[in-house]
Amino acid sequence: MKESTSVIKKLEQAKQWVQEAGQFLRENLAEPLEITEKTRYDDLVTNYDKAVQKRIISKILQAYPKDFILAEEDEKKVEFSEQISQLWVLDPIDGTTNFIVQKDDFAIMLAYFENGVGKFGIILDVMNEKLYWSNDHAAFCNEKQLHENVAPLHQSLLAVNAYMYRTNTGGLLDLSHHTLGVRSCGSAGISYTKLLDGKIIGYFSHLQVWDYAAGMIISEKLGFVTKALDGENPHFNGREMVYTVPKRLLGLIQEKMQGSEN
Repeated sequence: MKESTSVIKKLEQAKQWVQEAGQFLRENLAEPLEITEKTRYDDLVTNYDKAVQKRIISKILQAYPKDFILAEEDEKKVEFSEQISQLWVLDPIDGTTNFIVQKDDFAIMLAYFENGVGKFGIILDVMNEKLYWSNDHAAFCNEKQLHENVAPLHQSLLAVNAYMYRTNTGGLLDLSHHTLGVRSCGSAGISYTKLLDGKIIGYFSHLQVWDYAAGMIISEKLGFVTKALDGENPHFNGREMVYTVPKRLLGLIQEKMQGSEN
C-alpha cells in the first residue's frame, strides 16, 4: 500500500525540521549550558534539550494543530495509543550526557504513527550531519538508500546497555559469547545508526518509547524486528527492556539468550 500524499508531505517537512534543529545545536555547541538533574545525578536535561523540543513541537503544531505529540521533556506526557490517529514521538537530544561531556555521539529522533502504525522514523547524527530516515518501503542515509547487511552472528558485534550486559539480564551476556563482543556508546539514536550501517548486528537496552520508536521503524525496512525482552512486542508505555535484531536471526538469538551452547 502506497503512502498517502499527507504522510509524504509530513515526512519531508519533518526531515527539514530535524535538520534545522541539528544546525541550531552545532551553531551553539560552544555556548554555556544550563544543566538540570531529573531523576538522579546521571539523568540530565539541558536548556538545549528543551529548546530543540520547543522548536520542533512548534513546527508540528503550526502545520498540524490537531496532531498529538509524545516528547521526552514534556511534563504532561501523552500516552502512546493505537486510538490516536496522528501521533509524533520526539527525543530532542538523545545522548544528553554525550552532548554535555563529549560534544559528540548524540542524536535527534522523531517518529510518526497513525493509529499505532509507524509511518516513518528520522534519526539525525547531529555532529556527522547524517540523516537516517524511512518511507513506506525503504531506509536511507541522507539521500542514499540503505540495504540489508547482516553478517553471521559469530562475526558480529552487539550494542548493549552496560547494566543489562554486566548482570546477564535476559541472557545478554550468554548471547555475547557467540559474537565478537559488545559496544556501548550512550545513545540509542547513535546505536541505531550503527545498526542501520551494518556495524552492529543487534541493539539491547532499557528504553522509553522515544528512544526506540524512530529506530524501530527505520530498521524494519532493512529486515530488523524490535522485541521486548520477553520476546513479545514492545508495550510503548514506560521504560522497558527491548532489543532490535535481524528478523531472520531472531530464533537463533533468542536461543543463545536462553543459554544454548550449540
